[in-house]
Amino acid sequence: MKKEENNVEQQNEENVNDTVQEEVKDEKKPSDIVEELKAKLKAEKEKSDEYYDHLKRNMAEFDNFKKRISKEKDMMYNSISANIVSELLPIIDNFEKALNAETSDESYKNGMVMIYNQLIESLQKIGVEEINALNTTFDPNFHEAVMHVEDENFGEKEVIEVFRKGYKIGDKIVRHAMVKVAN
Repeated sequence: MKKEENNVEQQNEENVNDTVQEEVKDEKKPSDIVEELKAKLKAEKEKSDEYYDHLKRNMAEFDNFKKRISKEKDMMYNSISANIVSELLPIIDNFEKALNAETSDESYKNGMVMIYNQLIESLQKIGVEEINALNTTFDPNFHEAVMHVEDENFGEKEVIEVFRKGYKIGDKIVRHAMVKVAN
């Protein structure tokens, strides 16, 4: 029995030695652990950079979206305003004709002037501007020439008379100025 006990003891010792040797093999050196951590850190940094890049792109897209919507809103406002103003322009033209007409009733004329001024001020508040035409160089973007005369007293393509005022809102022309052009 003694022999068997020695064999069992010897086997136990060998098993313990094998286990210790395996544990020693499984133990990592500190430099290996550092390298593993550096590799994990690099992978996480790349992931973080990717998320940050994605965030920056989304922010840029959103900023472009806001700018585009704002521009479209301004264009729509100008377009709607231009449509409304174009309906009012014949009324303004008639008001100007009435103001230039002779009348003996000064209080009536003063009342008409006050109403006309109030209407013009209201249009200016929404951004309507009269196109300056008289004594300027003819520009087909702003003027509509209905008459042409040769006159040495005026420069080339000079607007010498305005038959109907032109108006614009911002960069949008509501109505071209109807003019007479010299030379």
